[in-house]
Amino acid sequence: TAIVSVKKSEVAMLLSVIEKRQSVREYIDKPVEREKIETCLEAARLAPSASNSQPWRFIVIDEPELRRKVADQLHDAVLKGNQFALEAPVLVAVIAEKPAVPVRVGSFLKNKPFNLIDIGIAAEHFCLQAVEEGLGTCMIGWFNEKAVRRILNIRQGQRIPLVITLGYPAKSYVRAKVRKSIDETRTYNRYR
Repeated sequence: TAIVSVKKSEVAMLLSVIEKRQSVREYIDKPVEREKIETCLEAARLAPSASNSQPWRFIVIDEPELRRKVADQLHDAVLKGNQFALEAPVLVAVIAEKPAVPVRVGSFLKNKPFNLIDIGIAAEHFCLQAVEEGLGTCMIGWFNEKAVRRILNIRQGQRIPLVITLGYPAKSYVRAKVRKSIDETRTYNRYR
């Protein structure tokens, strides 16, 4: 196995991408090139997972009529804010695949949903690569999962934890990040 050295300039580039990553809720009417989608999927594929189980599958929805049907299920009377998904030229449904036996046992014994943690990591890899490609994303977790499962022919019992919108952002500026200070989010050696 090769050991990869990381230069400070590469770390700075990664932090720059992380700073630019934001939830995009306005897209221009421009198709996303398949090559860019594939690069984002490759970034997600390379994500780490518990016992290397890779408990995910991605369904890319870029056919207009199908995309519209799925987008219609991403908002409702309670959460009208997700209507922006109708503008996104691409939707990516993240399917939770059945994790490997050791992961299922570990999840049960430790009461931790390792597969969902893994899916979150893979989804963020996808979104960070999208920034690098000049694209915007937004992860959506509130939607009519049963209807989306039916539309995409996903078998009963499989879950869709997230749908990611993908497209070219309508606005080029990066919003200021409102986050807690580093002092509010970390301690060393003990919880204080």
